[in-house]
Amino acid sequence: MIELLPSILASDFARLADEVHAAEAGGGTVIHVDVMDGHFVPNLTLGPPLVKSLRKHTKLPFDVHMMVERPDDFVAAFAEAGANWMSVHYEACPHLHRSLSLIREHGMEPGVVINPATPVEVILPVLPMVHHVLVMSVNPGFGGQKFIPFSLDKIRRLKELRQELGLTFRIEVDGGVDAETIASVVTAGADLLVAGSAVFGGGHAEQQARLLLELARKAAAAA
Repeated sequence: MIELLPSILASDFARLADEVHAAEAGGGTVIHVDVMDGHFVPNLTLGPPLVKSLRKHTKLPFDVHMMVERPDDFVAAFAEAGANWMSVHYEACPHLHRSLSLIREHGMEPGVVINPATPVEVILPVLPMVHHVLVMSVNPGFGGQKFIPFSLDKIRRLKELRQELGLTFRIEVDGGVDAETIASVVTAGADLLVAGSAVFGGGHAEQQARLLLELARKAAAAA
């Protein structure tokens, strides 16, 4: 099933709850939360207090994307704040199996993230234990970047592996997903589509979300 995950990093923080409600009205089913620590990536962004504050305004799941050097240190706090999914970077986790296990132990769905230059094969050992694999189709740390085309090969490879291994993990894509790229992303095999600027950038989140979903579903039907 194709799902749209609006990324609130691109939203108007002064009216965040309203932005989330608009994206939900447009068909968004999961709220994507980008967490950056200023070390693993240059920017410093959102933390558990924001998730806790926003939790009372929506019943949608929160997908927390941990772009941090020590994600294990924050697992308990985000679980307590109300996060539902947590994704950690292969590149940031020297003990990846332990990190993913910790996320599940705290009642969240674990996901693994790979940067554009990281090959799919390095995460083969953990594929059976993850809820989703997040393919970064831009270099992490900044919103509004252009989609990196070779990301499509990685999506296709993950789809092949899922079928070959008889697994059920979802394939998520984050970075440069917009009206121009969304069809190719879906055709390649992605089913969780993160969009930030393409949803919130124009000030009409409901309409933009609805348009993206329409394009994605048409591509899925034609694939």
